[in-house]
Amino acid sequence: MISRPRTGRARRAAVRTSAIAIAATVALALSGCVTWFLPHTSNTSTPTGEKVAAAFAPFYGQTLSWANCGQNLQCTTAKVPLDWSNPGTGEIKLALVRQPATGTRLGSLLVNPGGPGGSGYDFVKDSINYATDKTLQSSYDIVGFDPRGVGRSTAVKCYGPTQMDQYLYGITPGARGSDAWIANNVKTSTDFANACAANTGTLLAHVDTVSAARDLDVLRAALGDKKLNYLGYSYGTYLGTIYANLYPKKTGRLVLDGALDPAASNFEVTKVQSVGFENALRAYVKACLAGKNCPFSGTVDDSMKTISALLAAVDKSPIRNSDGRELGANTLVTAIIYPLYDANAWSTLSQMFASVMQGDASIAFQLADGYNGRNSDGSYLDNSTEAFMAINCLDYTYNADPATMRAQAAELAQVAPVIGPYMGYGDIGCATWPYKSTVQRGPVHAAGAAPILVVGTTNDPATPYVWAQNLAKELTSGHLLTYKGEGHTAYNKSNSCVNNTVDKFLVSGTVPATDPMC
Repeated sequence: MISRPRTGRARRAAVRTSAIAIAATVALALSGCVTWFLPHTSNTSTPTGEKVAAAFAPFYGQTLSWANCGQNLQCTTAKVPLDWSNPGTGEIKLALVRQPATGTRLGSLLVNPGGPGGSGYDFVKDSINYATDKTLQSSYDIVGFDPRGVGRSTAVKCYGPTQMDQYLYGITPGARGSDAWIANNVKTSTDFANACAANTGTLLAHVDTVSAARDLDVLRAALGDKKLNYLGYSYGTYLGTIYANLYPKKTGRLVLDGALDPAASNFEVTKVQSVGFENALRAYVKACLAGKNCPFSGTVDDSMKTISALLAAVDKSPIRNSDGRELGANTLVTAIIYPLYDANAWSTLSQMFASVMQGDASIAFQLADGYNGRNSDGSYLDNSTEAFMAINCLDYTYNADPATMRAQAAELAQVAPVIGPYMGYGDIGCATWPYKSTVQRGPVHAAGAAPILVVGTTNDPATPYVWAQNLAKELTSGHLLTYKGEGHTAYNKSNSCVNNTVDKFLVSGTVPATDPMC
């Protein structure tokens, strides 16, 4: 992750799929409650009735009661165990929203936008046409859900808006990587972790992805589906992968788009992402120089050196914004990374660079705020920052030994000279966490699972293509679908080849004989 937890944004940015639309906002006009009913969809679920251990029976056997919550939308809550290893200790709630199938219904399709910390509820409620196309909406009830710890579900809580501003945007005293700088980051991270523990309670120990995958099986059963049909983006691919490994015989049709490699360590993730964002930045610069109104001149290498110098300059002397916040290198990296997700937003990136070169931080903060979910009034849209940290701290192991971090920082700067210098020291954020990870990273095979479609984009900056290649090979029943292009994730945002392949798989179960290389 980037230098400190509040700027450990490369991985967080890798998964904030529901907020990708930067240059053009995805807008759906949602009306208030309306009276409607589709004949084939009941307002009350019929659980599968499968046999499970007595302690889990109340969860698997629960009936979900759906209430109208928007045009063609229904909402409900489900209950799952707080602690899957000790289900008698309490329960938590998960928020769900669905759009019932508009045609011949095959069942439910659960959708996760990524994160960790992304709201599947908001993803479906606010931008269902971005999450899925009309073919899938005809065949499935499209179900969005907030995983444990996230959004409208029983959630992780840490800071209020003022404290969150300081956590995300504050300037750390000292030279980057120095003993004093590391000590200041340790204090910042410790304060944040303590606040999360105090304000969240016992839940903080149980927001790991394995627990979330077990929750997914409860949702499947409560919805009445014998098999899980699932569309996961970015981090959502990891959630789907863990589900397939835990419940291979219960997999139906799983699509994993923008894949994470479950075998990658924390540092391996950061290193590969550093290269991914560096390559995407070079692609942007190349297009910028060939177009109009580009703030750079000369060669691509010349422009990359200019960006590197700009980052070094604000790292040393931050630019004060009109609201008093200061634009340092960490926030500028966030502002750079965010538009790299989608080539359609590259013009915004050019505007941002031009303004920062003139000493104006306003556009950079607009982009960083968009990524962080910060509103113009200083409030925050959701708890995605808190959930991101809490889940990642349980999903990976960390080593905050200064010598190790300095060696890793040097390696990152070597493989990604512009972005890499600001991607190090991220282990500090979770090294002080009150609960330690017990996850052993390694390949996931999910032997016995139905065919799983893994989608990878060749120049995806956030979840690099090599991860999709790795995951498709690691899964016993994995099949790779390649999109040759730019941007983060491919389904419903690339071309008809990708869309048709995914739709045929999810609707008809058609597995491509070979990678169509779309």
